[in-house]
Amino acid sequence: MVIGITPGAQCMSRIIQGTLAARACCALMGLAGLLMLVSCGSSNIEVAPHLLPLQKDTMMLLGKKGMDAQAPIFIRIFKEESELEIWKQRDDGRFYHFKTYPICNWSGDLGPKTRYGDRQAPEGFYRITRDQMNPDSKYHLAMNLGYPNTFDRALHRDGDFLMIHGKCKSAGCYAMTDPLIEEIYAIARESFLGGNDSFQVHAFPFRMTDENMARFASHEAYPFWKTIKEAYDYFEQTRELPAVAVCNRRYVVNVALRTGDLSRLDPEGPCPAFLKPPLSPFKPRPGEQFAEQRIVVPGQKMRSLASVDEPGARSGLLSTGSTGSGFLPNMSFAPGR
Repeated sequence: MVIGITPGAQCMSRIIQGTLAARACCALMGLAGLLMLVSCGSSNIEVAPHLLPLQKDTMMLLGKKGMDAQAPIFIRIFKEESELEIWKQRDDGRFYHFKTYPICNWSGDLGPKTRYGDRQAPEGFYRITRDQMNPDSKYHLAMNLGYPNTFDRALHRDGDFLMIHGKCKSAGCYAMTDPLIEEIYAIARESFLGGNDSFQVHAFPFRMTDENMARFASHEAYPFWKTIKEAYDYFEQTRELPAVAVCNRRYVVNVALRTGDLSRLDPEGPCPAFLKPPLSPFKPRPGEQFAEQRIVVPGQKMRSLASVDEPGARSGLLSTGSTGSGFLPNMSFAPGR
């Protein structure tokens, strides 16, 4: 007998979006219902995708790496390599690599999204909150990146419903296979259940090494990439997330104010005098080689390196990108809420 355990968006919103007490209550109700069905002899129970527990091997890997399932997470995306990384924060406040997942599909070219309908997948710094988690997506499961962010709006860029989702179809999103988005979604869900209100996503055109930057020195997005590379370098050196301000219609990385909140700056106004906090380099703990081991998940990548524009070719900044998959220009694969 197959029984669907599908509380759906209403209960999921209470689990992820509500107060801690409400989330705990709803989660316990779901668990109690599941236990009742098991006690009644149901041997084949179908659980809704957004409520699937983390797999045993995933929990074992978290344990081996000294990670708490409900600790904060951080996601990095690399277009050219078609890879998505999940990092988990440990008790020392630093982030450690958990897994690298293959991105099944993404659309457009290297370069940021600039306007509605250009079918570019975003690049830059984004934040996903509880209410941006979509358990009822047409594309299995989805997480809204929050485009346009403060920086994008300062440049009068528009567009909406830019996601990380399933189904391996993309017209401006980062699309995973369904089994992989289930695990990514569950890891994010557990972080929210741990009391974290949001997590950051840094989306890059490629791994921002000096060698890769030199390859694209003539690209029209190069000035923008030089700025976001500062955040890439900061994280590589410290395993901490840099503070990022938006002013004068640009990102400013690893800065602080003597008084005041960076988020309250006028994104289109002049930048104030910033403080530049010193770096605190990451030093691996002795005997923790396994925690530093990079786990790469095998899987499908529809976008090969050969399908990405060469340096000097159009980037999508000034022209409509190509999906490389034959979809019609007026078709949208962005999931509805």
